[in-house]
Amino acid sequence: MSMSPESLYDTFNGTAATGNAVPTAMYSLYTADAVCFDVDSTVIAEEGIDVLADHLGKGDAVAELTRQAMDGNTKFQDALAARLALMKPGRAQILECLQKHPLELSPGVEALMASLQAKSVDIWLVSGGFRIMIEPVAETLKIPISNIVANTILFDEKGNYEGFDPEEPTSRDMGKPKALEQIRAKKGYETMVMVGDGATDAQAKPPAKAFIGFGGVVQRQAVKEKADWFVTDFADMTKIVELRE
Repeated sequence: MSMSPESLYDTFNGTAATGNAVPTAMYSLYTADAVCFDVDSTVIAEEGIDVLADHLGKGDAVAELTRQAMDGNTKFQDALAARLALMKPGRAQILECLQKHPLELSPGVEALMASLQAKSVDIWLVSGGFRIMIEPVAETLKIPISNIVANTILFDEKGNYEGFDPEEPTSRDMGKPKALEQIRAKKGYETMVMVGDGATDAQAKPPAKAFIGFGGVVQRQAVKEKADWFVTDFADMTKIVELRE
């Protein structure tokens, strides 16, 4: 039996749910042909760039730049360039970091991904983080590497840091709506949902039909104010997905 936005809201005991358009967001998730997830502090329970910075002994300075970027106080491309310039991470250093500190998945995310996959919903990871660090996460969650949109760190022939690819859409402010536009043009999706914890994720609607703010790792007031539905537990989303036919 197909459900309406209102019936989903009622089934969920929606009076406890918060957001600007909760029934619409629930229905968008219920009908989505693609769900796009931010990675840092959403799919994983930490900021990958901060993990790398700690490994390189640059943690405090980089964390402050990350905070400014996520709160929307600094242009994303400026914060990204500044953080990478501070770290200058080589390929071997990044791989060593991942070996010593595998990125920790957020509670409930594996069940949500498995539920979406069981319902034949495409999953994309759309991140301002680094492809080299996100690929192992995608592999763990059985998400195709081709479904990652993230920043590419450039290395010289010896593996030393050489910069980042400025053509990646998520290397710039307003990069996430651009990334979703490119995904939609390529795949022809009708209903896309964006899920994330940061100001850059909220920018992805439109083209996303709904923005679901995630506060299970960190809660940002600006994101709460912009979210169609604000969740702190991925189980809430899984409950909606499980109702799909």
